Amino acid sequence: MKEETKVVLEQSLLEKIRSLPPEKLAEVEDFVDFLRHREVDRRLSRAATKLSEESFRRIWDNPDDADYDQL
Repeated sequence: MKEETKVVLEQSLLEKIRSLPPEKLAEVEDFVDFLRHREVDRRLSRAATKLSEESFRRIWDNPDDADYDQL
């Protein structure tokens, strides 16, 4: 995303947040926290997958399983 677009989007979001009643701000904060945690979880999952690729490659890439590779 271009920096200019990001700034415009941030300003738009801030204006919308400021227009909310105070009791809705906690919901917005909860949702933002959820999005941040979900992204962290995805990064951890991708890192774990990347780390395990070599181990699985050794297990799956063998002559005994070559017939299954054709399926």
